Amino acid sequence: MSDPGQPSARGDGYAVANISDMGEGYGFRKIRKVLGVEAFGVNAIVLPPSYETGRHYHERQEELYFLHSGRVAVVFDDGTEHELEPGGCAWVDAPTVRKIRNLSDSEDATYLAIGGKDGYVGRDGALPEDETSRFGDDAPPGA
Repeated sequence: MSDPGQPSARGDGYAVANISDMGEGYGFRKIRKVLGVEAFGVNAIVLPPSYETGRHYHERQEELYFLHSGRVAVVFDDGTEHELEPGGCAWVDAPTVRKIRNLSDSEDATYLAIGGKDGYVGRDGALPEDETSRFGDDAPPGA
């Protein structure tokens, strides 16, 4: 296992790492930072069983969610939700309010959130007026 926060290999124009080497427990794995990605944002997020994130949207960057493991629902403010299994993807436009829910009551779920707008635009996430946390009311330790 490489040191957390360091790629397992780096060369001229590339870096290689494994999500499992980027941290432990629940919450964010900062892939962009570890690999040195500059053109877009990318994180892996590990959700505990039955956990639901808080609702959020972005000012500028659209996002692509890719489910690595587990089963989640992507829930939208129009009342729809869509289940993803490993390999599943969902694209979400910047102003669309969304949240992610782990559908398992016994297994973690891990997904990638990849975002950008004409390249990486920085952290531009924002909460709807009635939300106080991107991580919901019952955020696990370290999230």
